[in-house]
Amino acid sequence: MLIRLLRTFLARYRKLLLIVLALTFVQTMCTLFLPALNADIIDKGVLTGDTGYIWRIGGIMLGITCVQIVFAIGAVYFGSRVAMAFGRDVRKALFHRVTDFSAQDVSAFGAPSLITRITNDVTQVQMLVLMSCTLLIAAPITIVGGVILAVRQDGSLSLLLVVSIPVLVVAIGLVIARMVPQFQVMQIRIDRINEVLREQITGIRVVRAFVREPDEAERFAQSNDALTMTSLRAGRLMAFMFPTVVLVVNVSSVAAIWLGGNRIAAGHMQIGALIAFLSYLIQILMSVMMATFVAVLAPRASVSAQRINEVLDADSSVVAPVLPVTELGAASSLELRGVGFEYPGADFPVLCDISFTAIAGQTTAIIGSTGAGKTTLLSLVPRLFDTTGGTVLVDGFDVRDIEPELLWSRIGLVPQKPYLFSGTVASNLRYANPDASDDELWEALEIAQAKTFVSAMPRGLDAPISQGGTNVSGGQRQRLAIARALVRHPGIYLFDDSFSALDLATDARLRAALAPVVRDAVTVIVAQRVSTIINADQILVIEDGREVGIGTHRELLESCPTYAEIVASQITGEEAA
Repeated sequence: MLIRLLRTFLARYRKLLLIVLALTFVQTMCTLFLPALNADIIDKGVLTGDTGYIWRIGGIMLGITCVQIVFAIGAVYFGSRVAMAFGRDVRKALFHRVTDFSAQDVSAFGAPSLITRITNDVTQVQMLVLMSCTLLIAAPITIVGGVILAVRQDGSLSLLLVVSIPVLVVAIGLVIARMVPQFQVMQIRIDRINEVLREQITGIRVVRAFVREPDEAERFAQSNDALTMTSLRAGRLMAFMFPTVVLVVNVSSVAAIWLGGNRIAAGHMQIGALIAFLSYLIQILMSVMMATFVAVLAPRASVSAQRINEVLDADSSVVAPVLPVTELGAASSLELRGVGFEYPGADFPVLCDISFTAIAGQTTAIIGSTGAGKTTLLSLVPRLFDTTGGTVLVDGFDVRDIEPELLWSRIGLVPQKPYLFSGTVASNLRYANPDASDDELWEALEIAQAKTFVSAMPRGLDAPISQGGTNVSGGQRQRLAIARALVRHPGIYLFDDSFSALDLATDARLRAALAPVVRDAVTVIVAQRVSTIINADQILVIEDGREVGIGTHRELLESCPTYAEIVASQITGEEAA
């Protein structure tokens, strides 16, 4: 998974990677050349007392060091550019993939998990790319070059590398093998803590209203402790790794000095050669340690790459048509033929055999008990879900055959839970139509009965709106959401219980103002209150996902017991009001 992800998103940066490789190669060769020059200074300058030779070789070493610094800076610069660009591209791909998901797909992954994958998981892989470009590329060059130069200094002493390098690799491999499962669990724990935190922040009012702060604190503490324990287990393994590397390096250095000292005493080796060999030995083992540092990141990055690929490889349940319809008629219409819907793995369908037709200028209302499937039915029109049975037709075309953007441009949806984005009143209204003028915005606000409270805001249309619209009331959010749909001037209006937070008087004024605006459009209203839909051209009654009646208010009172019960349960309260 990790290799596939890297191959996919790093392929476009081959040139930059080649530049990094070339710069790193020159930098590494300069680093490897310095110990040999240092050996020459000791053997031919210090021991013979040739000061001129020392200054001459020292100047060459200084020049090589300057070249090394310049090329090292260049390698880090271009390596960082590759890593940052990689992270940007993966986040972009994930974002566009998630925005193509249906509501069902998003629920399958879970919003907290998707957020973690786009942020934390991408960061883990990006860090691996950065460390690979700045450290890992130099490691094999140093190891190969260092071994060759060490053998040139003394072939017999170089046999020490045959022992030290395999010991180091085996020790590191054993630790990494135990770290991989811990990192897999850690990412799941991060998902969980994000989920708990998101629920608590979103539902803070409910938590406080029912005095559940201690229980929620305990729930968060449990998730936090689980993540902490997993992190500690991974941290202990990581902490064990570097002392192991240092131990091997130090033991190898002691062995080299001991064996090298004996060879110098026997006249088989010079002092400068021993010092150069020690330098190469340390460089080789330090390169192994740098590779180890990157290897520490690899298990967690591998887990993160798998989670990223799960999102990128997931097929959306709402698939764009191969040969889409790119043009719809002037007059809108909506028809449902035997529509059914069933969630994957569910025992019973949510909807079963729903049929009705709505034409332009006609208002269709949908009513039923809580959980009857009203919102799900409305979600099938803009393809937030796709039907598992039957057909939804817009302007005579199956919605699955219409170009998605064309379909969405024809629909103005006001969801059951209206959501406002951080920004201003104007930016939220222009979300439906970026080219709308201020006059159009005020007109939509007036129809939605929102002009009064928006005018009372200090900055009017430029008044700030916080994320989710938390700085306005529920009724104000609903009216702003209705105004947003009106700004689009769609051919089909879908109001999903969009008047529930309004008092009866405001509800009546809004519906009266709305009537002439939607005269040439299809209007579908999901409602709980009978007073909201009593004058609808047709009312669809749903019970347990099935159509139990359709007709006008008077017709249903006589022919549909379910509707009659709903009316009877509300009429007394409404008359009293």
